[in-house]
Amino acid sequence: MADHVEDLDKKETLLEKISEKIHGGDDDSSSSSSDSDSEKKAVKEKEKEKEKEKEKSPSTVKDKISRLFGREKPVHQVFGGGKPADVFLWRNKKISAAFVLGATAVWILFELLEYHLLTLVCHILILVLAILFLWANASTFINKSPPRIPEVQLAEEPFLQIAAVLRFEINRALSVLREIASGKDLKKFLAVIAGLWFFSILGSCCNFLTLFYITFILLHTVPVLYEKYEDKVDALAEKGMIEFKKQYKVFDEKVLSKVPRGPLKTKKQV
Repeated sequence: MADHVEDLDKKETLLEKISEKIHGGDDDSSSSSSDSDSEKKAVKEKEKEKEKEKEKSPSTVKDKISRLFGREKPVHQVFGGGKPADVFLWRNKKISAAFVLGATAVWILFELLEYHLLTLVCHILILVLAILFLWANASTFINKSPPRIPEVQLAEEPFLQIAAVLRFEINRALSVLREIASGKDLKKFLAVIAGLWFFSILGSCCNFLTLFYITFILLHTVPVLYEKYEDKVDALAEKGMIEFKKQYKVFDEKVLSKVPRGPLKTKKQV
């Protein structure tokens, strides 16, 4: 009987040890799961910190800066994204330099040396025709082939494209002028008046050729400089626009709001 009781006690102690091991394993697994959860939380926090650092990076700061004139496209695409844009932005420095040097030579020739366009064209044609005529007649005496004069024909498509672009731009300018003249937008009216006044002063200081040359040089210098320092320029322009809006608001409250306006005439309903 005593032996039977001892066997039961041994079985009970074995069962208790086994249950303790099982519970201990559960505790270890729970602790390991809690450790894994804490590791996951730490990884998530690190990812959040990285995302915050990315938000503070210059690329996102660039996106937050409002671009000049509400521009959303890159400068190269604003100029059409083709060969003209490459020339204006000096993608091909040889071609851009050739255009600038050619325009400078034309300006010096006509403005400083006071050469006339019709005289220049006639002198160039006289020189070319004389050389070709003498070459063609002298080829029989010197036993050389006469000059091969290529047949030049201007294509119709480029002229149609230029005419279509000019037509579109002129129609858009006329629609803007019509909208301004209707008195709907006071800001646009003041801006156009200021621009015309500036160009009238500029026109009184220089002639059309000089004005064209200045515009040509500005088109070949301002865009490439703006593309290089666009972030700084856009930030300064944004501050300037905010300050301009503040000053315009003060001007509107003190001056424009006090300007007497006639009563609006309502149309009679038929």
